[in-house]
Amino acid sequence: MAYDEIDLKILSLYLQDAKRSFGDIAKLIHVSPGTVHVRMKKMEKLGILTGSTIRIDYEKSGYDITAFLGIYLDKSSLYDEVSEAMKAIPEIVGAHYTTGNYSIFAKIICRDTNHLREVLHDKLQKIPGIQRTETFISLDESIDRPLSLFSFEME
Repeated sequence: MAYDEIDLKILSLYLQDAKRSFGDIAKLIHVSPGTVHVRMKKMEKLGILTGSTIRIDYEKSGYDITAFLGIYLDKSSLYDEVSEAMKAIPEIVGAHYTTGNYSIFAKIICRDTNHLREVLHDKLQKIPGIQRTETFISLDESIDRPLSLFSFEME
């Protein structure tokens, strides 16, 4: 394993609240802020940490539709080309190469159903290699969380 228990504690606490300072994390796990900083840099260098993001409430930002798309390809060998073309569609926020019925399963966020229709009709379905799609509109998201790597109780 590329990390140890201290690293897992640091990751766990940052996954709970990424706004915490190195000093706050250090106090909670009884190490120095410098140790937290060095460990974070080490995990970045190892590729364990690949960036940082902020979370947006899309609904409050005027994007009321979250949908999932099952995408059928003409042939699975077109996956790389289709995936690359999908990157040009900003409303597609995630895509996975899958087993099962679909070649690709994607997540899309749109303002409303008209916007969704425009993205599907005017952008996605014009990508060469896409045979057809199935759309599933999300009515509610009950779970959206990072994977818990370490069960750490704050003292």
